Amino acid sequence: MKDVLVIGGGVAGLVAARECAHLGLSVVVLEAAGTPGGAVAGHEVAGLPLDAGAESFAVRGNTVAAFIANLGLTAEIVEPNPAGAWLHLPAHRPGGAPVSVPLPKAGVLGIPGSPLAEDVRRAIGWSGALRAYADRLMPVLKIGREQSLGELVGKRMGTKVLERLVNPVAGGVYATAAADLEVDVVAPGLNRALTRSGSLSGAVTALRIAAPAGSAVRGLNGGMHRLVDALVADLGRYDVEIRTHTAATGLTPVDTPTGDGTAAPTRSWVVRLASPKNAESGDAAVADEPGTLEARHVILAVPAAVALGLLAPLGTEFAALAALDWPEPAAVELATLVLDAPALDAHPRGTGALVAEGTPGVTAKALTHVTAKWAWLDALTPPGRHVVRLSYGRAGAPVPTLGLSDDELAHLAVQDASAILGVDLTDSQVAGFARTLWADALSPATIGAPERIRRVRDVVETTPGLDVTGGWLSGTGLASVIPDALAAGIRVRRAVLDL
Repeated sequence: MKDVLVIGGGVAGLVAARECAHLGLSVVVLEAAGTPGGAVAGHEVAGLPLDAGAESFAVRGNTVAAFIANLGLTAEIVEPNPAGAWLHLPAHRPGGAPVSVPLPKAGVLGIPGSPLAEDVRRAIGWSGALRAYADRLMPVLKIGREQSLGELVGKRMGTKVLERLVNPVAGGVYATAAADLEVDVVAPGLNRALTRSGSLSGAVTALRIAAPAGSAVRGLNGGMHRLVDALVADLGRYDVEIRTHTAATGLTPVDTPTGDGTAAPTRSWVVRLASPKNAESGDAAVADEPGTLEARHVILAVPAAVALGLLAPLGTEFAALAALDWPEPAAVELATLVLDAPALDAHPRGTGALVAEGTPGVTAKALTHVTAKWAWLDALTPPGRHVVRLSYGRAGAPVPTLGLSDDELAHLAVQDASAILGVDLTDSQVAGFARTLWADALSPATIGAPERIRRVRDVVETTPGLDVTGGWLSGTGLASVIPDALAAGIRVRRAVLDL
């Protein structure tokens, strides 16, 4: 019998496990993959230690920096290159060549605060800028709130701002089109500021003035995967067992009556296990050996589909959660290239570029010039060697790279990088390649998500010994995931102390 069983070894699960273990509880973490870390995992490409998933954290609220400080990594926090990202866009006129321009600075999620600014005009043209400026002349409804970010931007500033500025940013940050994002989730305070200022551009300016100065994101020297390394090391010091290649296939609550029947029965959880690695290997000598673990408390820290699948058999209320109108999860495949390309020493597109949907000649939706963005990596590479990472997959459409072989995807990535960066690159310049698929990413920022999430939390909250956390509930990025996971760990600690 363990005190706490955490299902899911991503950052959410590791953070929740740490919060429990520091109280002295016995904790086991189950992770279906071969290594912990989830979307903050690392990998090695051409001898370079690189991030396979998240490469930075949002500085808002200072929550991540505070957590990193608690792990003793404050001195390792680094700032990205302030050069910023670019946009790769369709031509302004039919038949023209795609254009690349710097992402306008004075904006929120791509919404410009100064519609007539030169950097905005370069992206959307004079006609688009004048249409966006008309936002300042429109009356603002004092009653009611816009729910869809895409509808709000389209109504106030027109389609060019939506398609050439906001949608590329929304797809890069949330893997979702702006039309499906809930304004009050992705831009808290924007509706209120719109009512007060009288225009959307005025509201954006007000939010930017209120925001703290400095970079919106930071990273770790050596990569964000070092956060996982530090968490795993710390859990080891508290005797937390992390079982990789081990998936949970079911939960069963067990209520044990007290001897005299005068008190409420005590509850524990039996968790059924499987070993997916063995099943995938096809090796009869290592056939699956399903088993069980029992714990007083279970914390689910897995993606939405897995969590809802484990919860559904627990009763009608849980089954109803799985039957809610959940959107299709987004999937993204990342292609990492290590290139010997001296032409990239000039950082032709700053730290990378976001690609507008429909831009001809490019399949990727975004590119990060990793060596241009992070000085620590640039210092590890000789002159002329560069790391770029391309992202494939847009909301509502299949990931276009899934059927490609490694060689085919590497070739496509080189072609896309050439088009986005404006530099001729060839397959012969590839010194290293890796692909990473992130599937089942359910954004908690889509329309209707707050109500669905509230219902999940309400039902789980009434179930003794059970908690749930993860990005599909808390929000995108470490600045949302870590506080939510800490809260889950604290709730379990309190439940133990109340026993």
